[in-house]
Amino acid sequence: MFDVSPLDLLVLGIMIILLFGPDKLPEVIQKVTGFLRNVRAFSEAAKEDVRSELGPEFKDLELEDLHPKTFVRKHLLDGDGLAIEEIRSALDPRAELAELADAMNGEPSESTERAARTEPTGRTGSGASRAASPEQAPAHAYDPDAT
Repeated sequence: MFDVSPLDLLVLGIMIILLFGPDKLPEVIQKVTGFLRNVRAFSEAAKEDVRSELGPEFKDLELEDLHPKTFVRKHLLDGDGLAIEEIRSALDPRAELAELADAMNGEPSESTERAARTEPTGRTGSGASRAASPEQAPAHAYDPDAT
């Protein structure tokens, strides 16, 4: 939740000691912990009020379940046979980007090699009639004299 390193905590501790001094530090710590207890008690009371107002069918309602990520994970991904990894791999653009980069660099990918081997009639041929020979293809995708 918070991205605080140990060094940040050490610096914060030193600043608090310098700001309040060793004499007032125990009082400040007691006041801060009392405030945090009051905030926690207030939030728990608010949760209980919401649960009691919603009725008995929402007794097991957890407010964390209403967070969008938790809601999607709980209701859409549980029990459907859909795994998060399958969805991530389906939405991952790396394979398409690699294929595009290969096409831009002039390196044939699997799909372009398959397309080159298949003739327009649908028959698989040698691909020699359609594919350019290495002597005909330029060595660079850019003009070397212009750079």
